[in-house]
Amino acid sequence: MARSKKRDGGFTLLIVGGGLAVSLLLLPIPVWLSFAAFAVAFVAYMAFGSDKDGSVPGVGHAVVHRPDPSGATVAIQRGREQTSQNRPAPATSTASRSPTPLPVPRSAPAKLGRDLDELVSVLRTLAPIAPPTFRIPATPKGFGPAVWIPKGQSIQVAGFTIADGMVYVGNSLKAPGGDTDPCLIDPAKGVGAQSDPAATQIGYWPSYSEISPAERRGYLSWLAGGRSEPAADIGFVFLFFYGLERRVILDASKDPAVRADWPVIAQECRRLLGIYGAKSRSFNRHCNSLLSFVALVEHPEKLYNKPVPSLPWSDVLPVYLQLALGQAVADGMPIPAHLALAWVRLNPSIRLRTPATRCQAEFDALFAEHYAKAHGAGMTIPINRTKLKFVYRPASAGFRGFNEIALSFGDIPDVTALTAPITMLQTIVAGVAKELDAYSRFIGRNPDGRDALEGLLQLPSTLWPYSARKTAQALRARLGEGPVLMSFQDLLSTFQGETSLTKDRTLALARALESVDIGMEPDVLSGAKLPKLADRIVLFVTPPTDSASKAAPAYQAALLTLDVASAVTMVDGEFSVAEMSHLRAQVQSWIHLTPTQQRRLIAHLRLLMAEPVPLAALKKKLEPLPFPAKQSIAAFMAVLVQSDGDVSPAEVKMLEKVYKTLGLDAKKVFADVHSAAVGSSSVTAPASSKWSSVPASTSFELDPTRIAALQQDTAKVSALLAGIFREDEPSLPATAPEPEVEAEAEPAEVMGATGLLGLDASHSALVRMLLSRPQWSREELLDVAADLELMLDGALERINEACFDLHDAPLTEGEDPVEVNAEILEKIAE
Repeated sequence: MARSKKRDGGFTLLIVGGGLAVSLLLLPIPVWLSFAAFAVAFVAYMAFGSDKDGSVPGVGHAVVHRPDPSGATVAIQRGREQTSQNRPAPATSTASRSPTPLPVPRSAPAKLGRDLDELVSVLRTLAPIAPPTFRIPATPKGFGPAVWIPKGQSIQVAGFTIADGMVYVGNSLKAPGGDTDPCLIDPAKGVGAQSDPAATQIGYWPSYSEISPAERRGYLSWLAGGRSEPAADIGFVFLFFYGLERRVILDASKDPAVRADWPVIAQECRRLLGIYGAKSRSFNRHCNSLLSFVALVEHPEKLYNKPVPSLPWSDVLPVYLQLALGQAVADGMPIPAHLALAWVRLNPSIRLRTPATRCQAEFDALFAEHYAKAHGAGMTIPINRTKLKFVYRPASAGFRGFNEIALSFGDIPDVTALTAPITMLQTIVAGVAKELDAYSRFIGRNPDGRDALEGLLQLPSTLWPYSARKTAQALRARLGEGPVLMSFQDLLSTFQGETSLTKDRTLALARALESVDIGMEPDVLSGAKLPKLADRIVLFVTPPTDSASKAAPAYQAALLTLDVASAVTMVDGEFSVAEMSHLRAQVQSWIHLTPTQQRRLIAHLRLLMAEPVPLAALKKKLEPLPFPAKQSIAAFMAVLVQSDGDVSPAEVKMLEKVYKTLGLDAKKVFADVHSAAVGSSSVTAPASSKWSSVPASTSFELDPTRIAALQQDTAKVSALLAGIFREDEPSLPATAPEPEVEAEAEPAEVMGATGLLGLDASHSALVRMLLSRPQWSREELLDVAADLELMLDGALERINEACFDLHDAPLTEGEDPVEVNAEILEKIAE
């Protein structure tokens, strides 16, 4: 019976074991590996967790008793070891007695004991087995919540290294509107194997998550290349700009410490404007608007007293400049020249011609001069009704639904609502550009000739570069001791001019010299013959001479008298010092002339001493003179030939020629010379001699009063003498005359010659005001219209009609508030 039960139990165990085996075989390999690891760990735990005497924990509730060679009984029960010394168990109740040991066959105890001893011995010799461990890989950089990569730090995305940061990278970044922010660079998004060079534009309001993989590759390539490729898709520039915008507007509103990034963001915006500002007017406007927001958040005071920072041109006047102008108006201060110049250069409604851009430094300096002449310390503008308010319109679509981003400035007026100041500035701009036209054309043909003498002569001397002004000042100091005789070539060489000049350039040189108090003889500005390179000239110190002063009849008569005198004195082949001194004294005694006229006559006399005028050349000029003037000149010549103490036969013959040239009787020469020698007739002896080399008895001078009366005889003589020295056809230098140049084709006026939407100045100004905000209250627009002297409703109707004609949609909608059509705004901006 016992065997039958044993067989039945074995059979049952066999079936159960087989089923378990089949089930285990069907388990996946990872489960097998887990079981194996568990088994190894269990065996190790059983081996090293037992006591020294061989107890093994964790074998269940079964208790096995086995005899020990020493006679002790070892009981293994749940990891505890019980030992008895063959003493009887204490009497206990049935409930408290130990469980009855399982029956064991008589032949089994010894074998089981040996097996257990061997098992324990083997397990104790095994080395400790560490439990298996698995390392979870770290999250790749860029994955997880988005982070701002500061400027100067790099990050890799899809194999591209963005070396200079300033982007958001991560898997999640919510925009204010609730969607994923368009600027977010998500490394989980696919990147194409190559970009699509045929793609021209990724569209308005792009988003990194929504553009194609090829476009993502193009964008990452542009970032990795330094964000500087001029031909890059403007959509890439906007995607990057969205991140800058978020950092300035949103992050800084939550964490003031973010403002520490503003300077580098502003610097980056200016850099991008320099590359892409002209490519997209929309980007230009948005980027400038962000720069204005950064600059004006803290509302600096009295900006009109500070230098104007570098502000890129935009289709609206920068708000920084609006605030500076408004502060000056609110404080009752005149608009200083530097602020007026910035207003001119950055105002989209002021037309700037080529000279303003080609000759920028010269234009700015000359504008300051003209502005000071017209307005002194500056224009004073009355306070207008429109108040300055700056509304920031985000470029990113992620800001849709975000509350209005606006800055208010209290009672500061908005001067852009006025047209009168712009009209005055435009007048000055036109005058300055006209004065620079010739220089601008010269620079257009000779880009490297800004410092060349021929180019400088097109400018007022006040605009000459420092080196040229220093040369002129050194020349002026050299003339302090008296007139200087030099060749015309020497003068040109002083200013590094290597060739002769045309008529216009020679006249320009004379005007430039006079502007620094240097006069030149011959007086080319009054019609004298133009000097050639080898001809001699005289330079002298003189204040700027009025042309009317040099054309006065008295001055012209005196000039002719000196020409005749030089012809007489050079008959004997020498213009002696005594003769020169006599003539000099005569000029100084002519009290009817001004000091400036006398100074120029003395310089002219110095030139005559080197290059006297031939008598034959004077005949044509002497014939029209009235008879009394001819007599006066003849008497003066009779005195002059005796100034050196000796009247030679050659001088007598020369006097006879002079008399004949003047139409006088040559026989009177001896009588007049004798009369002059004895001090009779029409001459009077001086109180004392003015030159030591001539005896007192032979030193005579004409009565200055009588000479003056003769020189101012009649109005007819005055008209005659006014042009007596003007050459009929002044000969030109060896160089060919400068060819006539057609007027330069000026670039198209900013935003159109007739203003925005083809409207006049006032309505264009209103359009610009409307474009500066997405929404206006009716009260605000009434103030703007009043400042522009417009009726609001009629003006809006006219603007909307013009916009409809051009873009098939009105610019504004609604009555209060008045909404500006965003789509039309973008079209006008572009």
